[in-house]
Amino acid sequence: MDNELKVNIHKKLKEFDLDVNFELKKRRLGILGPSGCGKSMTLKSIAGIVDPNDGVISLITDEETIYFDSNKKINLKPQKRNVGYLFQNYALFPNMTVEENVAIGLSKNDKKIVSEMIKRFHLEGLEKRYPRQLSGGQQQRVALARILAYGPDVVLLDEPFSAMDAFLKEQLRLELANLLKDFEGFSILVTHDRDEAFQFCDELIVLDKGKIIAKGDTSEIFENPRKVQVARLTGCKNISKIEIIDDYHLKSVDWGVEFEVSEKISPNITHMGIRAHDFLPADKNEVNVLDTLNSTKLEKPFEWEITLANGLWWKVDKKIHEHYFEIPKYLKVNPENIILLED
Repeated sequence: MDNELKVNIHKKLKEFDLDVNFELKKRRLGILGPSGCGKSMTLKSIAGIVDPNDGVISLITDEETIYFDSNKKINLKPQKRNVGYLFQNYALFPNMTVEENVAIGLSKNDKKIVSEMIKRFHLEGLEKRYPRQLSGGQQQRVALARILAYGPDVVLLDEPFSAMDAFLKEQLRLELANLLKDFEGFSILVTHDRDEAFQFCDELIVLDKGKIIAKGDTSEIFENPRKVQVARLTGCKNISKIEIIDDYHLKSVDWGVEFEVSEKISPNITHMGIRAHDFLPADKNEVNVLDTLNSTKLEKPFEWEITLANGLWWKVDKKIHEHYFEIPKYLKVNPENIILLED
């Protein structure tokens, strides 16, 4: 029997109703969405911290364990679910040392597991320190060691990098990605950061106001987001309403430009998107050509950001020591790189 986590829940919230339904078979899932869309509430429901109004949450490994079933009146307590929850602030006990925090869920006979976790998470020499004496990265490693010490079936990660500066965030992303590679259970990462979702997750769910608006393979959702809100959340900067001209041609309402596309335009397409890195220098007589007259140029450490007169963004990679860039007279976007979107 294949391992599987099933979540099909409904919960009434103040602003909207949370309706989430998915079956996780691959090991690493991401839940991507803006703040307040129901991401953390989904995690808390799986962990047993909050109760859905109705639905089912179950885990199938060698046998099925039902965490929650409103019809059967089953609602396992959090400590019975074998689910590890990494909170945003790590929730370490401030009056306990590193080794005491790691050992908190274990019996007194499990000293070997504690020492294994100390070694695995590179915490040697820190055993007697308290959380206040640790860096953010060390605190995260202690929290993960504590969670994984008792062999959870599911690890839930709730915006684990949200309060960190950019340098520490990059460092810890890499560390966490390497640690999760060795984890044989399921992990679910909640984030509003598209880079984290792409880096960590085999499968992706996109949430908006409590509803799933996209789910599937992470790379496929990024390549073909299908909906306006999904395109925005996956980082598409150029989105415009359209008028359909014929099966393979449309007009951008916001930019006042006609484009040819490679995919037949269905009647439910209302918008188009162009990723900012998908423009190329062009000659005047090519397909989907744009004039760059009166463009503005902004230099960043590793890219140029060009804004065309009609508002389109073009991003060009650069090296740190390069400080000159001449904008070509014309740009183009290939028909296959135009994203067709539903509202």
